[in-house]
Amino acid sequence: MFDKAKAGLQFMKIKKAVESESVEVEDSGVRVIISGFVGMGISEPKVKLLSVNGVENKVLLDTLNKALKKSLEVSAKKLKDMSGELQGMAGM
Repeated sequence: MFDKAKAGLQFMKIKKAVESESVEVEDSGVRVIISGFVGMGISEPKVKLLSVNGVENKVLLDTLNKALKKSLEVSAKKLKDMSGELQGMAGM
């Protein structure tokens, strides 16, 4: 039981470290900053800043975040469905 608690604390520490990371890309006058991490259910990526030629676009930023969230939901459902199929095949 102590090992599970220790693993849980370790996971939370990793999650916090990953969530604090961000990636910034700038090309052709478009600047994007994204935080979070896709994978292992650790965090949901989020666009923190989106600007075109120095002008921030809140509508585009919100739309991108909605699209990222929806893509994660679709991916999670697909993985869940596929893992269920694999479990069914293993039980044969």
